[in-house]
Amino acid sequence: MKTYSATPADIHHDWFIVDAEGMVLGRLAAEVARILRGKHKPMYTPHMDTGDNVIVINAAKVRVTGKKGEQKRYFHHTGYMGHERFTPYATMLDKHPERVIEKAVYGMLPKTALGRQSLRRKLRVFATDKHSHAAQQPKVLDLNKKSEKK
Repeated sequence: MKTYSATPADIHHDWFIVDAEGMVLGRLAAEVARILRGKHKPMYTPHMDTGDNVIVINAAKVRVTGKKGEQKRYFHHTGYMGHERFTPYATMLDKHPERVIEKAVYGMLPKTALGRQSLRRKLRVFATDKHSHAAQQPKVLDLNKKSEKK
């Protein structure tokens, strides 16, 4: 039996919209990263871009568990020696709620060209419930639903 490998003719990119209100940051980021890479499709091929586009709304209403609200910090460097800067989670959530989700998803993507492409081109994050991608007719993706046990 031959191993299946997706070709560009097989690939179709869908659009999904995810409401982040009340969701846990890490769990949301893990699912979004999975969709961006295309791992939810049976035709997933590691070296091809089989992932879908994701729109995340209500980024300002995402939550974290435990003491992460007080302890989590975001690192950036100014470019000068010794000038590391740390921004607390609460400050980052107030000023740039989009970046909180983008940074969490970035950490879960591979650090290759496919990972950078997924983050830059296929992820759109909005702080409120208003977005500018209605023309793409995104499908609602409910990540809050519980799995039903039989």
